Amino acid sequence: MTLPPQGHHVLLDLYGVEPAPLADVALIEATLTEAARRAGARVLGTQLHPFGPGQGVTGVLLLAESHISIHTWPEHGYAAVDVFMCGDAEAMAAASLIGARLRAERIEVRECLRGTAGAEGSDV
Repeated sequence: MTLPPQGHHVLLDLYGVEPAPLADVALIEATLTEAARRAGARVLGTQLHPFGPGQGVTGVLLLAESHISIHTWPEHGYAAVDVFMCGDAEAMAAASLIGARLRAERIEVRECLRGTAGAEGSDV
């Protein structure tokens, strides 16, 4: 049996980001929350952890449509972001906003359709 895609997963590697935004937990929370809103997703909960002044932030927004997670390394100007959404939520809209708000010099994007059992090329 072939399933239609159950979700859209976007993986972002953000490079060349200034250190200050990557250590700013309030900015990260506002950015992820706005990204969820822009995607048409509903936030169910937020858990962010700053590691200390000038250090990175790790966290997740739990969405009715799945999640957005982030892990930052200010000392390397780098952030890893996962945006996974199902239903009508637009994962790429959220991903684009996050990259723009953090002003990454370079963004690498990988996309994956999830839950496509039986589709050609879906087995690993």
